[in-house]
Amino acid sequence: MKNGLNLRVFGALALAGLGLALTGCKPDLTQANAQAMVQAKYDQMPPQSVSITVDEQGLRKGAESKYWTMTKLYPNKYWADFTLTPEGKKVVKLPNGGDVIQWRPESEGDKSFSIVVQTVAANHMKAKEMKPLQDDGSGKSAEVVEAVNLDGVPDALQEIAHHPGNRLSTKRQASFSYEGGAWKLAGVN
Repeated sequence: MKNGLNLRVFGALALAGLGLALTGCKPDLTQANAQAMVQAKYDQMPPQSVSITVDEQGLRKGAESKYWTMTKLYPNKYWADFTLTPEGKKVVKLPNGGDVIQWRPESEGDKSFSIVVQTVAANHMKAKEMKPLQDDGSGKSAEVVEAVNLDGVPDALQEIAHHPGNRLSTKRQASFSYEGGAWKLAGVN
């Protein structure tokens, strides 16, 4: 009795699946599946370091955290050189490859001056906040937020990264196509 019921249930499911295949119905693409496809693409890409803009407040925080120390103060009293410490070299690198930050604001009151450092930690981007999928004729698309990954970056440097002037996320458009009986990520722009 039980085997007969199981046979009928599996038979009905098989017929329903065959019917869907013959009528050309596509399985539904969920936001979670779409986001997982975008994240899988990011995970296949090489890990990247994060560029962090360091303003005056960030410069102080980096000095307090012993990432760099002032090694020279110029006569105008607002230009200075800061050398990366051994601890600092473990967490940041300078774009020019050196170890001296040249702090050169235009005036003593210049609050807009900044420099850029790169994290030593390299991570994969993160796909966050997938918006609802929209049919676009040949497939589906949705806005997704692409965010930098600060895993392995010390708290003090993460705090500097959250100061104004740093862009930690970007809105992208993800496109999906239905090919060979399955949804595939067509691209992220």
